[in-house]
Amino acid sequence: MSLPPEVLKKVKLLEINTRKLVNNLFAGEYHTAFKGQGMTFADFREYVPGDDVRSISWPLTARTGKPYIKTFEEERELTLILAVDVSGSSDFGTGPYFKGEVMTHMAALLAFSAVKNNDQIGLLLFSDQVEHFVPPKKGRGHVHRLLRDLFYYKPKSHRTKLSSGFSYLQGILKKRATVFVFSDFMDQGFEQSLRLLGRKHDVVACVVNDAAEYSLPSMGVIEVQDAETGEIVTVDTSSQSFRAQYEEAVAKRKEARDRLLRLAQVERVDVKSSEDYVNPLVAFFKKRR
Repeated sequence: MSLPPEVLKKVKLLEINTRKLVNNLFAGEYHTAFKGQGMTFADFREYVPGDDVRSISWPLTARTGKPYIKTFEEERELTLILAVDVSGSSDFGTGPYFKGEVMTHMAALLAFSAVKNNDQIGLLLFSDQVEHFVPPKKGRGHVHRLLRDLFYYKPKSHRTKLSSGFSYLQGILKKRATVFVFSDFMDQGFEQSLRLLGRKHDVVACVVNDAAEYSLPSMGVIEVQDAETGEIVTVDTSSQSFRAQYEEAVAKRKEARDRLLRLAQVERVDVKSSEDYVNPLVAFFKKRR
């Protein structure tokens, strides 16, 4: 597939900036936070005083006449899934980047950290439907492919239904994985599917917001368009009562969103699109130690 030069330039620039962050700061935090997904059998050895008697292999002990124990090794390999909301609301932002671009940068940071850790990385793009899925694989070339998809893929739908993405992952992921979900989570009815996904997998909700979504500046009479439905309305932002009503409605919606996330019982990282996104991730990983 031939990609526009501007997309390739974005991918290359993002790789350069992200690799600097990974090499200088982030890789160690990632490695420490994900120490392994379990234990696998390695070998047998003779029992010595002080060993855990629960590890004794009784069949082998009976055959040899000597006590032997099972030894185990920690599984270092991790499967990382980057689940990114590509609905219309991601194309909004009042800082240097739109929310969707911040999600892409965060996903890239995690992906290159995973490569350095020799982990597998997969990608899910979703709106109110599953838009695109790339199965987990290793390697820098695979990460390049994921970044190209993040920049170049054009969603079929602009609407949001988080549960569609969560249910899809629940069905397709057979082995335990770590799933980072990037979204503003401004949706309803997703808590049960997210909680079910979190029972089987290690799920982290990366909540990306923009400050302007919560407080409208006074700009007079303007036209605004709903990013998901396309509906255009005319509003008077100079009206103090209108701004107060808007902020009250947004606050209630945020409160409902946060309640659903609490009910889902998954870990959470909050990021503002106009601010640094690295420090919240680093702080989260340090907390996991």
